[in-house]
Amino acid sequence: MSRSAQTLMMDAPSVADGLDAAVEAAFAHVDQLRANGFGGILRAPLIASPGLSDVAGCELFVKLENLQVTGSFKERGAFARLAALSPEERARGVVAASAGNHAQGVARSAAAMRIRARIFMPIGTPMVKVHATRALGAEVEIAGDDFDAAKALAMQEAETGGAVFIHPFDDPVVLAGQGTLAMEMLEDQPDLDVLVFPVGGGGLAAGAGLAARRINPDIDLVGVQSDLFPAFANRYHGEDRPVGGFTLAEGIAVREPGGLTSRLLMDLLDDVLLVDERQIERALNLFISQMRVLPEGAGAVGLAAVLAHPERFAGKRVGLVLSGGNVDTRLLSSLLLRDLARSHRLARFRIELVDVPGQLSAVSDIISRAEGNVTDVAYHKTFSDLPAKVTYIDISLEAQDSAHMDRIRGALQTAGFRVELAGY
Repeated sequence: MSRSAQTLMMDAPSVADGLDAAVEAAFAHVDQLRANGFGGILRAPLIASPGLSDVAGCELFVKLENLQVTGSFKERGAFARLAALSPEERARGVVAASAGNHAQGVARSAAAMRIRARIFMPIGTPMVKVHATRALGAEVEIAGDDFDAAKALAMQEAETGGAVFIHPFDDPVVLAGQGTLAMEMLEDQPDLDVLVFPVGGGGLAAGAGLAARRINPDIDLVGVQSDLFPAFANRYHGEDRPVGGFTLAEGIAVREPGGLTSRLLMDLLDDVLLVDERQIERALNLFISQMRVLPEGAGAVGLAAVLAHPERFAGKRVGLVLSGGNVDTRLLSSLLLRDLARSHRLARFRIELVDVPGQLSAVSDIISRAEGNVTDVAYHKTFSDLPAKVTYIDISLEAQDSAHMDRIRGALQTAGFRVELAGY
């Protein structure tokens, strides 16, 4: 078991250390903010999910941070950091870098405190996050190929323009602000055995981990990363996996974790797990189908890890954080259709026909009697290497499940039609 937060934050050697003393002071600041209402930030509900628990083989409780005004937990840390600014610092304004969620958190708190905010967002950031940040009143600069490049530009802007740089994770006050999430989880469900956190830069996992250990020194803490961006997992496990690629979990697609957060997490976390894109996609769809909630990729990695490592969590009471719900609607549409195809509730049949009247009507009648639902039809004749008297159609259809889809295909074949599976 890792050392508790009490050891990290309360003993004399820690207090003598500058960084640990700063973390202790940050938590004292946040405790005061909480006592004063924490700026009206939502105490997001912690919901038990019997459906997900049945699938996972453990008792799951999900913290719905997607319900925050900005759709993410990030406004907790942003509010805490901006609330700590001096009047002189507020007058200088703030600058930040973010793939979206930290941007919205900074923008909202800055607007409430009448502080000028400029946000650098990397190229490729989902437009839903860009528009939301601008709508909250911040100036947005889309620049840099990834988060690290955008952060470098934001830091340069702070140095030349005098604004205060608000780091998304490697800041004691920011991580203490994120820690309020774990405080609420353990106040609502004190008997949780494990907390699972997504890890990008490490602010959420470090802050929430410290907060959790202040309450329960023995609680199990697990971090999760995308296997395309295993920067902290490499450090934790002493590995050298490549870092980079296109991931659904862009919110944790960080090439280099924070210095402070890494130092804390190396000691705090009991395990760091990796999940691949297929596992993240499955978790996204299960959140939608089982809980009727909308996660973004980074918000689903905790569930993905529990499902990918069932033996690690079997029989335990597990707290997950659905850390954000700012998902691109076009991506969401694609994910839902892919899930239908993978579960064989959506398929495309290529059916060979003799080019005589009534063939399409006969096919439609068979599918109708089998209670299938046709969603698309494409008729091919001119651009085909089939004999002139033969053609084919591609029919996309929905079924209740895989067995129902097989029955529809069997009915067509029994009627004498040659049917190929053109795609699931």
